[in-house]
Amino acid sequence: MIYKKLIPASLLGRSLIIVFVPLITLVILTVLVFYQTSWNIISKRLTQSVVADINVVVRLIEQNRKFTAMRIAKEDFKMEVSYKKDTDLNPLSFRPARGILSFRLRQALEELDKPFFYDLSNLDQGAKIAIQLNQDLLIINVNKDRLYNESTFVFLLWMMFASLVLLIVAFFFMKGQIRPLKRLSIIAEAFGRGLDAPELKGAGALEIRQTTNAFNQMRTRIKRFLKQRTDMLAGVSHDLRTPLTRMKLQLSLMTDNKAKKELENDINEMTAMLDSYVSFVRGEAPEPIDRIKLNEFIEDICKNIKIKDQNLITNINCLIETSGRPLQLKRSIMNILENSLRYAKEIRVDVSNNDENCYIEISDNGDGILEKNYEDVFKPFFTLDPSRNKLKGESGLGLTIARDIIRSHGGDIKLSKSDWGGLKTTINLPL
Repeated sequence: MIYKKLIPASLLGRSLIIVFVPLITLVILTVLVFYQTSWNIISKRLTQSVVADINVVVRLIEQNRKFTAMRIAKEDFKMEVSYKKDTDLNPLSFRPARGILSFRLRQALEELDKPFFYDLSNLDQGAKIAIQLNQDLLIINVNKDRLYNESTFVFLLWMMFASLVLLIVAFFFMKGQIRPLKRLSIIAEAFGRGLDAPELKGAGALEIRQTTNAFNQMRTRIKRFLKQRTDMLAGVSHDLRTPLTRMKLQLSLMTDNKAKKELENDINEMTAMLDSYVSFVRGEAPEPIDRIKLNEFIEDICKNIKIKDQNLITNINCLIETSGRPLQLKRSIMNILENSLRYAKEIRVDVSNNDENCYIEISDNGDGILEKNYEDVFKPFFTLDPSRNKLKGESGLGLTIARDIIRSHGGDIKLSKSDWGGLKTTINLPL
């Protein structure tokens, strides 16, 4: 809808419209009502007063008291009078005018019942009125103060000025009220990207303070939950290593080679799973936020990957900068690349960006996976290998850790089918 395009997107702009629209509507209605009533009445009274004085001058002239009429008009009526004998009224020398003042002056002059014309085009020098008296012409220049009341327009100017002042005051007041909301949005975005967002101080209106307190409580609960999860995994991994070590010692004393080999495989599988837990915990460790030149970052990762018979192509045509924890991001991207290298011969890495996000697309020509499993592969301990052989390095936590890292940076990972028929992994990160 058109009106939606005209409404500002920001809360400050919409708040000012809520204040300004009723205010300007009130001013417009007041002006219209004033012009239709007060200014109309004032103009009517002023013009009637002027025409009444003109009538006095006309009567004196008709009584052959021309000089007395001119003296009274100049001294008492603020009029300059000139009298031209044997002169006819020339309508072409006068300019027609519109408006309330012109309408009321014409109505008042019609009561004289004599031919007339008037000119209000240069009101600063006075209103020029010509009246035909038999064969002579009476020309009267009326001072503008007799017809024009400047206080009317001063009143309108004061209304507009007061409206502007109120709008400016409302702007600064609303800006002060919205500032805590803008600060809250910035901190919430930083916290959503995994940054160490500080606790917000309550400010502004009561509702904004309540929102700030709710965010602070949510932030505290989330950080407590993440710490408890990390501590639990670290504790479980540590505690299980001791019995596993004892089992390895007892296994070395066994004489049944068949049973010994089966137990060794089970123990090695459990050890691989514990290594995955420790790797996950290590990814949760604090790491400073740095600016990352994504093109150089991706090229370094691709150079450090061991490639045997595969062909790895990078397509990076732009300079992109983002922020994040370099070691964690490197671990996440390398995990995805190693998965592709395990199942494909051709891998391509494309890096692009728009105004808000940057995108890393990793495509391969492997067998791919079924679309119904696109979300399942991100679940902990899920693997497409029916044997679930953890000795192959498929503990089922790799993609889980990778997406957890990307989401902690405010991004996400999506899977789709590549142009080569294999799998395409799209990573998006905020700029």
